[in-house]
Amino acid sequence: MQIACVLYRPLTSLDLIGAYQVFAAWPGATVELVSDTRDVVMDDVGVMSFTPTATFAEVTAPDVVLLPGSSRPFASLGDETLLAWLRAVEPTAKWMTSVCSGAGLLAAAGLITGRKCATHWAYREVVAGMGAEVLAERYVFDGKFVTGGGVTAGIDMALALTAREFGDTQAKVLQLGMEYDPKPPFPGGSLETSEPEIVEAALASLVAGAG
Repeated sequence: MQIACVLYRPLTSLDLIGAYQVFAAWPGATVELVSDTRDVVMDDVGVMSFTPTATFAEVTAPDVVLLPGSSRPFASLGDETLLAWLRAVEPTAKWMTSVCSGAGLLAAAGLITGRKCATHWAYREVVAGMGAEVLAERYVFDGKFVTGGGVTAGIDMALALTAREFGDTQAKVLQLGMEYDPKPPFPGGSLETSEPEIVEAALASLVAGAG
């Protein structure tokens, strides 16, 4: 099974790595890091770099597509090379997945119009404005489209998809192998469970990072 992890500029590293760590452990998986060229792609912090293993032209029929998000999500919405590739591979892909604001790229490509999806809480209105039905969920299945919420939700999304593809036992084995048993040091962590002042501060931080 060929899994195409999409690299674009700029992307959030954990959006990619969390789900990648799960998908790469799938039985028979072949993972490609795909981009428009084989030039190095920097993350949105400007420190971590990724080297593509293939170009869009070389990966024409992946079984699974993984779209990470970005702290600067508007920068890529007009990337017609990327959007055209998504439209081209979607008909034959078994699963089209996204993490965080990556759902915005699916929406910009016209692939989830009228479909249910998840995305980062601060990006919900943007994706909804592009025609998707955004749910306040950790991950959402709608046909072949499997979308995760913000950043760390990519791990949950990928494990849920593992269960759908290979069964609960395989997903549990991978979860244990990763020791994925999150117990965050503070309550909150979602829009619905955080205090108003925390939400305000987080929004300010996100806006500053997107500049």
